[in-house]
Amino acid sequence: MRPGLAPCAAALLLALLDFLALRLAWRAWRPPGGSALGLAWGIGLLRWALLSLSACAAGRCAGIPAWLRGALLPAAALLGLLVPCYATLQLLLLPRGGALELAHGGGRTDVLALSYLIVGVVAPLWGHLVPQKRGEEVKKPMASLGRLLSSLRPEALPFVGIIGFLVVSSLGEMAIPYYTGRVTDWISSTHKSSAFHQALWMMSWFTIGSAVTEFLSDLLYNTTMNRFHAHLQSSIFRSILHQEIGFFHANRIGDITSRVSSDTDAMSEALTGDLSLLMWYLIRVTFLYGMMLWLSVPLALFITVLLPFILLVPKLTGRFHQTLAQEVQRSLAKANEVAVETFQAITTVRSFANEDGAARQYEEKLQETYKLNKWEAVAYAISMWTSNLSSLALKVGILFYGGRLVTLGHVTSGQLVTFVLYEMEFSTAVQVLLSLYPNVRKAVGSSEKVFEYIDRTPKIQSTGTLAPENLRGHVVVKDVSFSYPDRDNSLVLKGVSLELCPGKVTALVGPSGSGKSTLVALLQRFYEPQQGQVLLDGEELGEYEHHFLHRKVALVSQNPVLFARPLRSNIAYGLEKENEKVTKEEMDRKVVEVAQRVGADKFITNMSNSYDTDAGEMGGQISGGQRQGIAIARALIRDPKVLILDDATSALDTESQQQVEKEIYEGAARSERAVLLISHRLHSVERANLILVMEDGEIKERGTHPELMEKGGAYWQLLQKQQNGNNGSNHSPANAGNSLL
Repeated sequence: MRPGLAPCAAALLLALLDFLALRLAWRAWRPPGGSALGLAWGIGLLRWALLSLSACAAGRCAGIPAWLRGALLPAAALLGLLVPCYATLQLLLLPRGGALELAHGGGRTDVLALSYLIVGVVAPLWGHLVPQKRGEEVKKPMASLGRLLSSLRPEALPFVGIIGFLVVSSLGEMAIPYYTGRVTDWISSTHKSSAFHQALWMMSWFTIGSAVTEFLSDLLYNTTMNRFHAHLQSSIFRSILHQEIGFFHANRIGDITSRVSSDTDAMSEALTGDLSLLMWYLIRVTFLYGMMLWLSVPLALFITVLLPFILLVPKLTGRFHQTLAQEVQRSLAKANEVAVETFQAITTVRSFANEDGAARQYEEKLQETYKLNKWEAVAYAISMWTSNLSSLALKVGILFYGGRLVTLGHVTSGQLVTFVLYEMEFSTAVQVLLSLYPNVRKAVGSSEKVFEYIDRTPKIQSTGTLAPENLRGHVVVKDVSFSYPDRDNSLVLKGVSLELCPGKVTALVGPSGSGKSTLVALLQRFYEPQQGQVLLDGEELGEYEHHFLHRKVALVSQNPVLFARPLRSNIAYGLEKENEKVTKEEMDRKVVEVAQRVGADKFITNMSNSYDTDAGEMGGQISGGQRQGIAIARALIRDPKVLILDDATSALDTESQQQVEKEIYEGAARSERAVLLISHRLHSVERANLILVMEDGEIKERGTHPELMEKGGAYWQLLQKQQNGNNGSNHSPANAGNSLL
C-alpha cells in the first residue's frame, strides 16, 4: 500500500467503527423522552474520549500531513459533542423546536452523515487557519505570549477602561441593524409614524454614542501603547548596558541595535495597530454572534456550519494564486539578472557584436514571465470569483432558510432583515480577525529576542557594595590565569602576579599578543579570571560598588572613544550625576584645570569654539593625539587612585607627551596614585619605579630600567629592536613600536 493511502484507510476504518458503535449504543438503550438528552451527553462524552485517544494514536503515524495532525483532536471533540450541544441549545432557546427528537436520533444515519460532513469542512479550516506545531516549537510562542501579556500588566487599569469603551461602542453598533429590522416590521404593520421617528432618533443616539466611545477607546489605547513602547525600549536598552563586555564581543553591534530599535518598533507597531483591531473585532464578533443566537438559533447554527466552508474555499484558491505570483516574481528576477549581467559586461557584448543575442535572451525570459502572468491572471479571477460566489451563496442560503422560518412563523420578516445585516458584519469581522491573527503572532515572535535580552542575567554582575572613603589604591594580582570563552580555552594569561603600589609607577611592556590588554581588561573587571584573584586594598574587585570602582580605577586606551558632544562634556563625562551639588562654574573650572595639567588646554583654546567645540561622532572631528589628550584629562578629572594607561600617549607629539609624562610621574607621587603604564615608546618607561616584561601570557622579567639593561634579557632585546627599527627605516617611533603590541 502506498504511504499516502494508509492514513486514509485508517480514517475510513475509524469512521466505520464509530458509526457501528454509536448505532449499537442507541439500540441497546432506548431511553424515555425525558432522559434522552442526558444519554446523548453521556454517549457524546464517552465518544469524545475514545475518539481523542484514537486521534492521539493516529497522530504518531508517519505520512499524516501536518495540518491534519493538528486538526485531529478538535475533530474528535466536534464529533463527540456536536449533537448534544446543539440539542441542549435548542432545548434552552426553543423548547418546542424538536430538541428531544434530535437527541433521540443521535444514532441516525442522516445525523451521523451530517456530523461527519461538518467535521470534514471544519477540520481543513482548522488545519490551515490555525496551524499547530509540535515539541518545543509550541512552547516558545506561548512563553513569549505570556511574557508579552505580563509586560502589559502595569497597564491593566487603562486596558479595563479600553475594553469598557469597546463594549459600549459595540453595543451601540448593534442598535442599527436591530432598529432596521424593527422598522421593517412597523412598515408592514399598522404602527404609527411616531414609532418610526422614535426608531430613527434611537439609531442616531446609539450611533453618536458608539462613535464617541470608540474615539475615547482609541485615544486611551494609543496613549497606553505609546507609554508601553517607551518603557519597553528603555528597559531593553538599560538591560543591554548592564551586560558583561563579553556579551558585546559575542554579539554583533548591528544585531544588538536591531533588538533595541527594529524589533521593538515592529512589535510595538503590530501591537498598537493590529492588537487594537483584534480586540475591537473580537468583541464585535462576540456581540454579533450573541445577537444572531438571540434572533434565531437555527439560523445562527446554519451560519456556524456554512461559514467555515465559505472562508476556506477562497483561502485555498487564493493560495494557488499566491504560488503563481511568486513564480512570476522569480521569472522576472531571472530576466533582470540577464539585464544586469549584460550591462555589467557591455564591453564584452560590444566586442563580440552580440547585442542581438543578448536582446533575444532577454526577450525569451520576458516571454516566460508573460506566460506565467496569463496563468496568474486566470488564478486571480478564479480567486475573486470563488470569494464572491461563496459570499453570495451564503446570503442566498440565509434568505432561503430564513424565508422558510418566516413562512413557518418562527421569525418575523424584520428579524430576518436584522439577521442578514448582522451576518454581513459578522462575516466581515471574522475575515478581519483571521487576517490580523498572523500579524499579532509576528509581534509575539519579534518579542522573543527582545525579552530574551531584557531577562538575560549578566555573567559578571555588579552587586558589590564597598565604597570606602579612604581608598589607598593598592592593587594585587595573584596567580591569575585567563582564557577568552570563544578562543578554545587557550590561556592568554598564565599565572600572572604583580602589584601596583600607591605613589608608584609600574610599567608593562612586551610584544604583540603577550596579554597586556587582557590584563588591563581584568583590572577594569570587564572579565573575571578563571584562576587567581585581583584585589584592591585586599578585597576582590567584585565586592566594590560599580560606580565607585570605575571612578577610582580609571583607564585610558590607545584609541579612546569620544562622544558627539562638546569637548567640555567629554572631559566631564559620567560625572554629571555624581556632582549634582557642584555648580556648572565649578565644574568648568575643574575641566580647564585638568586640561592644563595634561597640555590639552593649548589646542582646545585654539579651536573655533574652544571647550564648546563638538568632538563629532566617535571623536572624528579632532585628531588622534587630541583625542588621547582629552581622554587623559577625562580620566584625571575623577582623581582616581589607580590610573591605567594602555599606550595612551602613542599619538601625542613630543611636547605634549613630555607634559603628560610629567603629570604621570609627579602626579603619582603627589596624589599617592598607583599607575600602570603600558607604552611602546620604551624611553617613556625608563623612569618607572618597576618595569614588567610580559611574553606569552607570563611575566618574564621585572626590575628598574638599569637593572633590566644590566641583565641583557627580554627588555634589552625589545629596546634594541626598537632602536634598530627607528634607525633602519623612515617609520616614526610610534609606528616602529607597533611590533611590540
